[in-house]
Amino acid sequence: MPNMGQANLKKRPGFPARLGLPSPPAKLSASAGQVQPVPGRHLPPQGIGMDSIAVRQNMVAKLAQQGISNTQVLSAMASVERHRFVDTALVNQAYEDTSLPIGLGQTISKPGVVARMLELLCQGRGTRLGRVLEIGTGCGYQATLLSHLCTEVYSMERLRGLHDKARANLRHLRLANVHLLFGDGIAGYARGAPYAGIIAAAGGDALPQAWIDQLAVGAFLVAPVAGGPIGCRSQSLVVVEKTAQGVRHTVMEAVHFVPLKSGLA
Repeated sequence: MPNMGQANLKKRPGFPARLGLPSPPAKLSASAGQVQPVPGRHLPPQGIGMDSIAVRQNMVAKLAQQGISNTQVLSAMASVERHRFVDTALVNQAYEDTSLPIGLGQTISKPGVVARMLELLCQGRGTRLGRVLEIGTGCGYQATLLSHLCTEVYSMERLRGLHDKARANLRHLRLANVHLLFGDGIAGYARGAPYAGIIAAAGGDALPQAWIDQLAVGAFLVAPVAGGPIGCRSQSLVVVEKTAQGVRHTVMEAVHFVPLKSGLA
């Protein structure tokens, strides 16, 4: 299997929005649910209230109890302040395991679901993934988490209002490895392919062929897919592994995401 951390060494496409340097990652002890500084680096101030690291540590401890074991994923979840990505009126619910509205009929997914999908995307690798494509930027929370797990993130959003909101949310984070694209995610972003991973935050009746075409051999695609009779369709997480011989689909647990749509709005 190719090293997915090295899968995307070709020259990346030009991009107009360079947002600065990524936040330094933190190292997490999964057993204790505690964030520890990486040698030579510094954690942000402890803060109070929702800014307190303890609030995020408590969320991470619950994720570990739910079965999330990838230390890189847990570290990212502990590092990124979810309350910065939700509306002010919902801040007190930011670290509960619940989805929350972010406007335009869209939601920020549950921390447990986000962590699960990121863990499936990483598949136990101990190093960063290479270039990854995210379908459905939303408010920018998952793109920020991906910035801790991947060398480069291309995140697509079809709703102009959310694209602009994500840009505002990420601006102060100065993430040089995150590129926000306003476009139809169903078509993917061929200029950045092949990708070391693709992750989608919306589910349709089938996975677009463009996503599979743009996935690197040895990489994983994680997305919700609808199934069942018309009128009572339910969604399940699907993991697609691309191999030299073809693709392998694995159906995971039931989930609930907004529907995958085409076009810009």
